[in-house]
Formats: sequence, C-alpha cells, structure tokens
Amino acid sequence: MTDALCRDCGAVAVAAPICPSCDGVRIVRHAELFQLHIAHVDCDAFYASVEKRDRPELASKPVIVGGGTRGVVSASCYIARLSGVRSAMPMFQALKACPDAVVIAPDFPKYTAASRQIRALMEKLTPLVQPLSIDEAVLDLSGTAALHGAPPAAVLARFARAVEADVGVTISIGLAPNRLLAKIAAGRDKPRGFAVIGAAEARSLLAPEPVRLLPGIGPALAKKLSALGVTSLGHLQALSDKDALRRLGDDGPAWVHRARGEDSRRVDPARETKSISAETTFASDLAQRAELERALWPLAEKLARRLRQKSFCTSGVVLKLKTANFVQRTRATKLPGPSVLPDALFAAATALLAKEIDGTAFRLIGIGANGLLPLDQADHADLADPDTPRRVATQTAIDQLRGKFGTAAIMRGRGWR
Repeated sequence: MTDALCRDCGAVAVAAPICPSCDGVRIVRHAELFQLHIAHVDCDAFYASVEKRDRPELASKPVIVGGGTRGVVSASCYIARLSGVRSAMPMFQALKACPDAVVIAPDFPKYTAASRQIRALMEKLTPLVQPLSIDEAVLDLSGTAALHGAPPAAVLARFARAVEADVGVTISIGLAPNRLLAKIAAGRDKPRGFAVIGAAEARSLLAPEPVRLLPGIGPALAKKLSALGVTSLGHLQALSDKDALRRLGDDGPAWVHRARGEDSRRVDPARETKSISAETTFASDLAQRAELERALWPLAEKLARRLRQKSFCTSGVVLKLKTANFVQRTRATKLPGPSVLPDALFAAATALLAKEIDGTAFRLIGIGANGLLPLDQADHADLADPDTPRRVATQTAIDQLRGKFGTAAIMRGRGWR
C-alpha cells in the first residue's frame, strides 16, 4: 500500500484525493514516503519572496531583485520568470523581457536574517543540517521519528508550514534516500513543492533525463558528452566503469554512478559549502589598468572582511571579469601562503589583471577566495616574508578603528579617489 500524507494538516494514511481532516488537496503519496530521511530544502525565489513578504501590494506583480540598468538579476519571482527572466541575466535584458517588473535593490542583511530564522527552525528538527547557500540546505532526519513522534516526511511538512507562518516565505522540499536524489526532487515541484524519489525507482526515473540534470554538469561538459553520443542519463547509466574511464576520463565512473542515482555523501554540518567573493558592475565600461585596479581595491578589502567574519582565510584568489559583450573571464592563482590581508589578495589579483589588459572594455570586475582554510592558518611570518606580523598588526588596527567609527574612518592611500 502506498503511504500518504496531507501536507496541509499532517494527517497520514490519506486514501482519498481530498483530506478528510482538513479538506486539503496537497496529498503526497509514495511507496517509500515514511522510510526516507534525507531532505533537500530550497527556498522559492528567496530574495523576491522576502521582498513580497514585506510589501504585500507586490504579491501579484512581477518582481526583480537586482542592480541598476547595467547590473544583473539577483533573483526574480515566479511571475517574472514566466516572461523569461532568470538569475544572472543582464538587467536590460530582463526589463526587455518583462517591462512591467518592479525592480528592487538587494537588501542582503534582510535576506540573511530570514535565512537565519529558517536555519533555526531546521536545527529544531535535527542536528544534521548542512547549509549549502543562503537559501538552501540538506538535512538528515534519520533516527528522529521517536523524538518528533512522526516520520521525517510528516515532520518536514510541519516544518514547511512553520516557515510560511513564522518567516513569511515558501520552501520546496525533496525527500530521498541520498543527497543527490533529494536535490533533484526539490527542483521537480516548485514552488511550495514536496517531491519524493525512492531508491527503487531512481534509475528508471533518471534514465530519460538530459545529462544537464546532474549538478556539476554545465554547458561545456554537456557539449563534450554530446560529442561522444552521451546526451541522456540513460546513456551514462549504460556505461561500465571501465568504459566510462576510457571514454570520459578520470571523472567518468563517478558520473555513471550519479546518473544511476547513487550518492554516498553524508550530511555533514562541518562541511558547509561556502563561496566568498565580492564584485561590482561599472556605470560605464573600463579598459585602463589603473581604473580597473582602483575598482579592485575596495573589493579586496570587502573580500578580506567577509573572510574574517566567516573565520576563514584563503590559499588562493580568483579574478572575475566580464567584457562589454558579456563574455566572462575567470583567472585563478595561488598565494605564497594562506592570507586574509587585503593587500595580499589585491596583489595576487592585480597580477592576474595585468595579463588581461589588452584594450578590452570590461563592465564587471570581481575577486573571490580560492581554497578556504581556518582563519588561524593565515599570515604567519616566515623567512620569505618576515614583515607579515607588522602588516597583520596594521590591518588589525584599521579593522578596530572601522568597527568603532565606521568604514570611512580610516583608509589606505590606494583607496582614495
């Protein structure tokens, strides 16, 4: 008999299409529903949802969260998406596709506060919560049925209702036997979704899907696979490990197993996925090295500050550039040693930047961490750089003054316009 759950009231073993307890129609049915315990939680159009929560008059309007006319879309509501608006789309293209959209500048402190509320609710369910981004996390609820007096599926449905009531945004949930299938499930029924993929059906369910469905397979890899005659997950499933290694390289066998729905990764709260960076879009395109370096310095300071706030340092730097024609260039380099000093990050990024100065006009520049390490590994003195302690002390004094009097209280010379 297929297990069933009413998402509106939590009633179980609902046989009818309408819940007899609450007249709800959001009934989830699946043969493995009450045996599964890995959940992927993804907020629906998170930034736009938070803005609509705070401005109810926008509920029925298309909303885009993003920069000015030369910026990009940070998020869009589902109404705007119907017109073709997507995250990272240039703003002028988004407004051309959806001219009636209400554009709102991002308010990241507000989004962070909402994210923390949701995370606190997650941590009431299980200690095994691994955040993946500001609006996404994976949970392992194994062994929690006795604590909550209900199987994980029912607990998750209750959690989704609590998020809507307490935070004012909606979420979609994927429930499955492993992280990969849970993530795929979470994207199948948005918004306010609750999708289930069981172990028994995983391989046949995935077989007809395009290879792009697997996280980590982007356009470039999909094109490479297509040239080899591999366009569906079923094509990958059919390969032996030996054939996959021969045809697809070292990563081939791993792709084959994932195409079959196999994933042995644990939910590990200590392995929170982090991407720390800073970028800016110019009011007008820049091509001169001096102009680009002036724009890069405050980003290096911002990156260093964000790393310290997260108790990280970095072993390398990534430089991001976007040309006037929206062609992205990404360059990376290793640092001599782990650092969180803005001048060290800036020096590495400017060395990368110098190689890109060829007359091309750029509309965006960014800098990111490439290899996160604990903060206590940063900026140790050695024979190659005995001056490190003095530079650390100088930066510490700057940070203390800014913390007390504001970011404009003290500036380095290169920060002056």
